[in-house]
Amino acid sequence: MVKTMTPEDRKLLEAHIKEIAKILSKNTPPEKIETFEGIETSVRDQVLEHVSPQINLFFVAEKTGTESGRIRTIRSCVGRIKITQKQASRLGIEPYRRLSPMLEKCCLLLAANESFQDAENDLKVLTGVEVGHSTHHRQVQKVDLSPPNIKQKLTEVCLDGGKVRLRSEEKGKSAYWKEYKTGRLQGIYYGAFFQDNFSLINWVNTQNLARTIYCLGDGHDGVWNLFAQIANDHTRQEILDWYHLKENLYKVQATKKFLEQIEADLWQGCVEEAMNKLKKTKYVGVTNFISYLRKHRHRLVNYMYFQAEQLSSIGSGAVESAVKQIDKRLQIVGAQWKYENLPQILQLRCAYLNGHLAPQF
Repeated sequence: MVKTMTPEDRKLLEAHIKEIAKILSKNTPPEKIETFEGIETSVRDQVLEHVSPQINLFFVAEKTGTESGRIRTIRSCVGRIKITQKQASRLGIEPYRRLSPMLEKCCLLLAANESFQDAENDLKVLTGVEVGHSTHHRQVQKVDLSPPNIKQKLTEVCLDGGKVRLRSEEKGKSAYWKEYKTGRLQGIYYGAFFQDNFSLINWVNTQNLARTIYCLGDGHDGVWNLFAQIANDHTRQEILDWYHLKENLYKVQATKKFLEQIEADLWQGCVEEAMNKLKKTKYVGVTNFISYLRKHRHRLVNYMYFQAEQLSSIGSGAVESAVKQIDKRLQIVGAQWKYENLPQILQLRCAYLNGHLAPQF
């Protein structure tokens, strides 16, 4: 929180700012300040080059209490900062680091949402600082983007999958598609894994597991095969996504009144009663839906009770939404990915979803 400035300090600051403005104006080409946008850009560029680095340097010296040591230059959101090795050490800046923590976070934030080239262009427009697209790429590769560990006991896991287009390693061959998996723990934490089911399972199983783990998914066999390796049969309770169940119900070509009766039965967990009613009809699609219910019988719960008692989620929409948000980054028009680059991008996107790239004030 910014400390309230005294009237005396404010007057003194305004006087100094006026003098600074006169010097900057005198050293700005007239053709660059013919429009308001031109004034904005020129003022920002001048401040980044001449003013804010000096102010930042004063703050650093005040905080660290030293000005000794070999000088190194760090690019930051407030310009190029000349800082000594001792100052950098006391502020927790690693050796050979060229970008400030805040600028690095800005690069990662943009790279999590768009291509590296667009990240370079947008960073220049938004901050006035230039960082090449290859540097954006290197930042992603060297930053630790391990999936998060939850702080409380784990009671709920949701899984879903997405697809990504890969560049063929053989010249002349067309691109091909591969699946990745995304997990959502405790309704808060996200992790994504490309062709690495072992790491996904290990991530879940190494958490502080509760006595009962609710595993929520759609009807895809691949998801249930993964759930079978999480916790054990005694602690794991699998739940079929209510909205997928309802979607399959309404594929039956029956009257609206009849479908609403079946929906009410399933909502309250009366599966046998619903199946008996379905068996007495000859509606198109009934046979398939009964087979669907039999297949997932042990995953059908009293959804009304689960929702009322807030035992767990009853829909996997949040993790499906996460997959769509990840796909926005992976499936940029015309994009093809190298196999080795995907794990970092997936975890970077999850770091964005987890809020780890948000500025800390």
